[in-house]
Amino acid sequence: MLKIYEVVLAMAGDAASIAGQIERKDSDLARQMRRAMHSVALNAAEGMGNHAGNKRQRYSSALGSAREVLACVQVAQAMRYIGNVDAKVLDRMDHVIATLTRLVYRRAS
Repeated sequence: MLKIYEVVLAMAGDAASIAGQIERKDSDLARQMRRAMHSVALNAAEGMGNHAGNKRQRYSSALGSAREVLACVQVAQAMRYIGNVDAKVLDRMDHVIATLTRLVYRRAS
């Protein structure tokens, strides 16, 4: 099992709480964030069961969606839908993005 998957699930919990706050001001952005978070978890899980190019494609999709989740948070802050987000939550998102980046862009051995 991919070690980062447990962190992805924790990120999903974080995203759910934030999306709940965003929803009060912008239900579309909250839905977009939830869909992106679903994609992170589901593509990461699917990637664990794939090989070679398919694995990389799934991780690449998860990476794009993880960046989208973070962008939703940043847009919500910029639009003043939410206040500051706990640094641990942002660190967890950054950790998932960094790990997926390494999985997508590492050189084939």
